[in-house]
Amino acid sequence: MSKIAYKRILLKLSGEALAGQQGQGINPQVIKQIASDVAEAHRLGVQIGLVIGGGNIFRGVSASAQGMDRASSDYMGMLATVINALALQDALEKEDIPTRVQSAIAMAEIAEPYIRRKAIRHLEKGRIVIFAAGTGNPFFTTDTAASLRAMEINAEVIMKATKVDGIYDMDPKKHPEAKKFDSISYMDVLNRGLQVMDSTAISLCMDHKLPILTFDLMKKGNVLKAVQGETIGTLVQ
Repeated sequence: MSKIAYKRILLKLSGEALAGQQGQGINPQVIKQIASDVAEAHRLGVQIGLVIGGGNIFRGVSASAQGMDRASSDYMGMLATVINALALQDALEKEDIPTRVQSAIAMAEIAEPYIRRKAIRHLEKGRIVIFAAGTGNPFFTTDTAASLRAMEINAEVIMKATKVDGIYDMDPKKHPEAKKFDSISYMDVLNRGLQVMDSTAISLCMDHKLPILTFDLMKKGNVLKAVQGETIGTLVQ
């Protein structure tokens, strides 16, 4: 068996990543590739918890900025994450990976309620657990939900997989001269206002010394490289 750097991880996926080039909705090819990459890491014996955003379907913050009640729009965003969680569960089970969806908002017909001890038991039994519906509370992002769940399940690292290959001092799409960090401190992320995760999530990780590894989800094999400890992306610690 190949060596692994982490025994238990929390993988945070952005909802936008599931849309691929189409920009919104769920791209079947993209979700199939993500499931294949996650399955590779799982087969090495890594225990994996997953939190997924809902930005490919609905963004509560954007709707709130256009006049919708913030709490209502956040609840709608949470429901979008449940749709993504079910799609990812289906893709993972097609890879023969046993998967459970736990929702912070009760919906017994399609997902288990979030129960910390049950989630840990699933991980110990070799199942992937997808945590849906954020924290179950409005005004908190799925980044904060990822930090919270990572600490609750005693994950060794949060892996934030996005469409960018790490953290830069400027937006690399707008500034070709942008410099990529191999590693950076929590305080630098907060002081520079870098868009890694929201400040609540970063502060939570800093308080509990939980490292955050950000890398490009779209590059096949990156999840496997990350769990094997290869130097990819940017490490916040």
